[in-house]
Amino acid sequence: MNVTIKDVAREANVSPSTVSRVLAGNPRISDETKEKVMETVKRLNYHPNVIARSLANNVTKILGLILPSGEEDLFRNPFFIQVMTGISIYAQKMGYSIVYTFSKNEEEEIAFLANYINSKMVDGMLLLTTRSEDKCVEYLNERQFPFVIVGRPEISADILWVDNDNRRAMYDVTKSLIEKGHDDIAFIGGPSERTMSKDRLSGYKDALIEANISIDEKLILQMSDFTENEGYDACSSILEYRKPSAIVTTDDLLAFGVSKKFKEEKIKDVWLVGFNNIPLSEYQNPPLSTVDINAKKLGYYATKLLIDRLQQKEQELDHYIIETKFIERESTNIG
Repeated sequence: MNVTIKDVAREANVSPSTVSRVLAGNPRISDETKEKVMETVKRLNYHPNVIARSLANNVTKILGLILPSGEEDLFRNPFFIQVMTGISIYAQKMGYSIVYTFSKNEEEEIAFLANYINSKMVDGMLLLTTRSEDKCVEYLNERQFPFVIVGRPEISADILWVDNDNRRAMYDVTKSLIEKGHDDIAFIGGPSERTMSKDRLSGYKDALIEANISIDEKLILQMSDFTENEGYDACSSILEYRKPSAIVTTDDLLAFGVSKKFKEEKIKDVWLVGFNNIPLSEYQNPPLSTVDINAKKLGYYATKLLIDRLQQKEQELDHYIIETKFIERESTNIG
């Protein structure tokens, strides 16, 4: 015999609409009523019809996630896996599911957003990148559709977002190298339109300026992607100009490419620092010093912000800044 929502309501001595609101996570229902309804749901082994509930309440309890890369890139860069882990942990805790898709450019992302919103497939969206003049943010704002960003938006008013203090993190790394005696430090970053790239470059420059070290623009390269090949090419270009005493990068994969070039050229006296602390960084030869950005925590708190908004909870914060930690491993330099 199939248990219906009316059966649960009768056993809990509440109306079917109250049961529906409890299952939808309505914050206006008292804790006593929630507890009574949920106990009855478990005792009767009631499984709500998600589609029917969606039609009735205009709530799917599904969140959409757009990954800014192809499938092959996703598994090359564990950052996205770590963020998705944090997203999934909090979503599952709160009874939400995740649907995701891959996009290769901003135009594709807009098309996916339109499909998600028009089909009423999801209750809210998670974005994993921020850009200058971000069209996705503009589109979601125009549609007044709930969303959160992993990354700092250019204009943060009335937007939910979670990020690290990327400027400070790169400033601290660069300052640490300067304190070790380095005054010839190169910088390799990802796409220049990304807010994160701008913030990390700003931190690098601020540390040099504070130490009265002149900024050499020929030692600063910003590449089109965060890949090992891009890091290799960037390092090759820098070495054609001159060999610095240290190189900082904005992603561990970029640093892997630098390390590969160093080994080919038998360079053993240049210090190298990555960013993100992906699992493979510890197992490089030598182990890569890097910045741990707590990627799982970024995803977890982004999802918390979005679900709190969807459930109309009072929110004191519209963003979180997640702490970072510079991980200096046994051998920072290649040698």
